[in-house]
Order: sequence, then structure tokens, then C-alpha cells
Amino acid sequence: MTTEYEPAVEAQTVALSGRPGKIIAVHLSYASRADQRGRRPAHPSYFFKPSSSVAQSGSVIERPAGTELLAFEGEVALVIGNPARRVSMETAWDHVAAVTAANDFGLYDLRANDKGSNVRSKGGDGFTPLGPGPIDARLVDPDALRLRTWVNGVLAQEDTTGEMIFPLTQLVADLSQHLTLETGDVILTGTPAGSSVVVPGDVVEVEVDAPTASGAPTSGRLVTTVVAGTRGFDSDLGSLPAVDDTQRAEAWGSREAAGLPDVAASALSEELRDKLTRVPVAGLSAQLRKRGLNNVSIDGVRAQTRGSKIVGTAKTLRFVPNREDLFASHGGGYNAQKRTFDAVGPGEVIVIEARGEKGSGTLGDILAIRAKTLGAEGIVTDGGVRDYDAVAEIGLPVFTAGAHPAVLGRKHVPWDFDLTIACGGATVQPGDIIVGDDDGVIVIPPAIAEEVADAAIEQEEQDAWVADQVAAGHPVDGLFPPNAEWKARYLEWRHHR
Repeated sequence: MTTEYEPAVEAQTVALSGRPGKIIAVHLSYASRADQRGRRPAHPSYFFKPSSSVAQSGSVIERPAGTELLAFEGEVALVIGNPARRVSMETAWDHVAAVTAANDFGLYDLRANDKGSNVRSKGGDGFTPLGPGPIDARLVDPDALRLRTWVNGVLAQEDTTGEMIFPLTQLVADLSQHLTLETGDVILTGTPAGSSVVVPGDVVEVEVDAPTASGAPTSGRLVTTVVAGTRGFDSDLGSLPAVDDTQRAEAWGSREAAGLPDVAASALSEELRDKLTRVPVAGLSAQLRKRGLNNVSIDGVRAQTRGSKIVGTAKTLRFVPNREDLFASHGGGYNAQKRTFDAVGPGEVIVIEARGEKGSGTLGDILAIRAKTLGAEGIVTDGGVRDYDAVAEIGLPVFTAGAHPAVLGRKHVPWDFDLTIACGGATVQPGDIIVGDDDGVIVIPPAIAEEVADAAIEQEEQDAWVADQVAAGHPVDGLFPPNAEWKARYLEWRHHR
């Protein structure tokens, strides 16, 4: 049902100075933010924020004691005028009374335990500043609004609604097919690239305007000051804040912005990657054995596609045996499995501990696509793979114990990631170097990787020379491996080649 549009001035006033009935926020909507995150959704998705989180311009926001990752997100807020239920994109804007600025603050320290709901991470008092003034929606083009955010006077975000993946009218129409948008409801329409962490003392300003419209209407600057909270959280009542490098990188916008080293780059230079790519796993394994490392092969896994080669640094994920109550608390929402596949970086190999349990899939085609999109080098799992043929067609090297159609919850609970795990009988730590080919997969400690690679290249060259001698008719006795005489001949050949 649709209704004729009528001005809703009262709705503007209520939403900007009081509490709206509903606040609905969009997870990801700007192309710039999607490109920064490395994922572009096919459809919009949403979460609710409590009306008690609303604050006015000039207010303060507390960063709770014991937390570090309070992030701002400048956004365009839509205020609903006449109720909307099952409206079309063509008529959706008729149900928007006003546009204003919003800041969708989030506390990443609480994000993991919220499992995607954002109840605590984005629902705190003062976490949704709105205003300071409304822009009459009838006076502006919904595809020509500009959003800007400043931190301590420095421009941090600037984008336009014309660069959104999902137009504003689509968001209104889509939501209206699921629920009634009522007078005064607010839709937070997502943030562009540039969102980052703020600390006590920082001042964040957000402005929405329509520079091409008559009179260039503006919301004015929405001002929020960050202050240090004096109270933390009680562990007897609920989970405590917790952060890891993944959350830090996402809150700041990148590992570099968070002051974190590029793990893949620091452990594996392009020169070293090239060396490890040139030599077979069997040759590397032999060199590791010479150095006393006999337990570095990930047993029981084979390449999905023959001829696959992986060289990368390990990003680890651990599954524990399924227990129904634990799966209920850890298996759904934004669980450890999804967070791992969202956080993998270029040159990394996702290594999954599934305890050799092949009675369930540990990933499928959607997660494989995600890993490939983010530049992952490959995946190693000592468990099963669902959508086996579809995963193979994606072109991402996957080493697995085999195929299985069952979903994760049949045998596994996704528990945690970025920690020391056991995969195929081998211990794997984050940042270890993983090399795989048709012979299998091995783990190389980063500290000796260069030495092992150089030795393996030298050994491969010697073995090739020995093969030529055998092909020329020489017996293998004394030649393979070469005795002192043959070793001297090899060194002479190498000197004059």
C-alpha cells in the first residue's frame, strides 16, 4: 500500500531532537567502502540500532574504559515522513521527509561477540548523533547528495550518493517490503571509505549537503567530541571487550593505518616467493629434513586440481568437535570461519584445523570466492570441501582431504583463528610459510625459509646434472648421490657452464 505524499515537518523535528521509533542501518552501501573491505554485496543487508543511542550535535560520546577501537562512520540519514509499506523505487522518495547527517559510531572491541547484530558494538548511548538540521527531501535529488566527515578539522571522508552500490530509493523500497516504515523512523544509509578510529579529545564533524540543488541546502555540521569513559564492563554480567589484529585493521581501515606490519610481505618477499615457486615440495622437504625438521608435512591433503602450486604465509583457523550448545553460541552469525575468510590478505594461505575429520565440509564455493577476491594464495584443510566441483572452477588452489556435502555443523564448531593450530599432523603458526604442489603441503619456519630455498635450488640443479649423467649411460652407484669423484666433476661443470 502506498499513500499520497504530504510534507512531514513534524517528523523532521521529532527525529532530530527526540527519539525515532526505529533506526535501521545498512551494513555496506558505498562502492568506495566495499572496495576498501574487499567485498561487494549483491544485495543490501541491515541491522537495528536502539533509539536510546540518538544524540544531538554538540554532544559527547564516551569511549568505555578498557577499550581502544571506537570508530566513526559519517552517513546520510533519511527521515521517513508518510508510512511506507511495499512501495516501489519510483515512489519511495515520496515517503522520505528529510535528509540529515549522522554518525554511526561503533566499538570494535565488542564486535566479535555481537556476531553481526551490532547490539552492543553500535548500540551504546550517544552512538547515533543526528542533525543538526534537516534538508527537505522534496528539494534534492537522492542521487546527488554529498557526504563529508572531518576529524579535528581534517577531511577524512568525502563521497556522493551517486557512488552508492544501492540507491537511496532502493533501500527505502527494499525495507518497505519487509516491514512498515513509520513516520519519524530513521534509515542510516552506510558509510564510504575513510572511516577510522578516534580517541578521547578528538572532534568529529559530519555534513550532508546538496551542492547542485537550488540554494545548496545543507544539514550543517554535526559535531561530536570523544571523551574517556571511567567505567568498564562487568565480566560477571557478560563478555568483556576483546580485540585482535584483524579487528584493529578493520577499525582503522587497513593494517598500515593501524600500525600493523604486513604479515605476508614481512615473512615472504617476492624474491623468496619466486625461489619457493621454482622448487618442488619434495626438494624443500629434503632440505628441512637435513635441518632436523621431520614433522612439517601436512598429511592427508591433496590438490583439488592437479598442477596446483601454492606459496604463501599461513592464516590459521581452528574448528573444534561439534557440540550442540557450543555450535549455538559460536556457529552462527559472524563466526570465526566467516571472520577468517573476510580478513585473509593477498599472499596468505588459509590453513584449517579440522582434526582430519572428513565427514563435513569446512568451506564451500561462497567462501572460496571470498578468499580469491581478497587475493588469497590458496586454502589448505585437513577436512572436507562442499560444492567440490564449483570450488575447483573458481581457480583458487585448494588442498583438502576430500569432498563432503554436509554443512559445517555436522562435525565442527568454528572456534577461533590467527593462533597456533594442528593441520594434518603438522603444527602451523600464523605467518609460517606454506608450500604445496602435487606431492603435498609442507610448513617452513620463516626464519630458515631463505636458507632452505637456496639449498633446494642448488640441490635441484645438481639432481638435474646427475639425471643427465644417468641418461648418458653412467651407473647410479657412486653417482646418486654423488661420491667425492662425481661431486668434483659436478663442481667443475658448474664452474665452466
